[in-house]
Amino acid sequence: MTDISTHTASPANPASQGASPVVNGTRWLAVGSVLGLIVLGLAWELWLAPLRPGGSWWAIKVLPLALPLAGLLKNRMYTYRWVSLLVWLYFTEGVVRAWSDTGLSAGLASMQVLLCVTLFVACALHVRVRLRAAGTEAVAADKARHAAETNAAADPVAPQPPAQA
Repeated sequence: MTDISTHTASPANPASQGASPVVNGTRWLAVGSVLGLIVLGLAWELWLAPLRPGGSWWAIKVLPLALPLAGLLKNRMYTYRWVSLLVWLYFTEGVVRAWSDTGLSAGLASMQVLLCVTLFVACALHVRVRLRAAGTEAVAADKARHAAETNAAADPVAPQPPAQA
């Protein structure tokens, strides 16, 4: 029986993601950032500082942000990759509105920029950590395969235990 803590993260095996606190941390930071962007976008365009008095249809801009939530929660590598590209649209809107708007709207735009940067960093770190772990797994598997094929030690540099007579 193997302990889950001995497994390393791999893109092919999302169930093994529980082993790395960095993977879990970046996952929840990404989910929190997306949820923050959704709440901020709705509050901004419907109540706090809408483009038109009484609310704006521009609130539908948050719909694309709802799409990646399932993939982020299921730890799908592909979702982290495309969200790290999608976030730049919201970042651009935030920068433009922080520069051109005044008052509360400029502050909300600055908050959107901060959430976008947080989301991008979380996605980038998540992908990097998982790919690095997958590379380590691949090297270990290759060593084991080579050792099995050649009846050699998996790591020829590592000290070998003394042979029993």
